[in-house]
Amino acid sequence: MKQIKISTEFVTLGQFLKLANLIQTGGEAKFYLKENKVTVDGEEDNRRGRKLYSGNIVEVENQTFEIVKKWL
Repeated sequence: MKQIKISTEFVTLGQFLKLANLIQTGGEAKFYLKENKVTVDGEEDNRRGRKLYSGNIVEVENQTFEIVKKWL
């Protein structure tokens, strides 16, 4: 499981895709989510504005990611 560290309260699913290096630009998120199955905590979700918080588990392209709050 890979960790995606965030320094804010949450990131959107679109931002997550960029942080995980699955897309290059935010504009690609809509198309990526149409073409690929993404699950958040076991439930399929394709809303690029979906808020992800520390502790959420995201599965995409046979990879598992955990959102982790980066403490400053």
